[in-house]
Amino acid sequence: MSDETDWFGPEAATFGDRVAGAREAAGMTQTQLARRLGVKKSTVVAWENDLSEPRANKLSMMAGMLNVSIMWLLTGEGEGMDAPDVAEAADMELAPLVAELRAIRGEMRASSERLARVEKTLRLKLEKGE
Repeated sequence: MSDETDWFGPEAATFGDRVAGAREAAGMTQTQLARRLGVKKSTVVAWENDLSEPRANKLSMMAGMLNVSIMWLLTGEGEGMDAPDVAEAADMELAPLVAELRAIRGEMRASSERLARVEKTLRLKLEKGE
């Protein structure tokens, strides 16, 4: 996971991470993006925190405003942003911390997916009365 070319890829970043990164690269605040999309700031915050996702029309508008492809926003693949240069962007002492944060994020995503599967199984068993 320490490969910088994978910074915004599907294993390293979420939809919200890519929205936030592209928005910041475009020089926009959450409020500015929300205003341009015709949504509330809290909606953009929810997208960036992976609590919700935009409808197709807002997703298309956002991709155009941020100069990235819809596919890149959703999956991290396709026309998007280059990975930030961690070595130039931060002191070299911070690079291991950034790598560790990315690793933890990946572990949390895997745990979250596992939790969702267990919850679904439990819900189905409860519905069947098992």
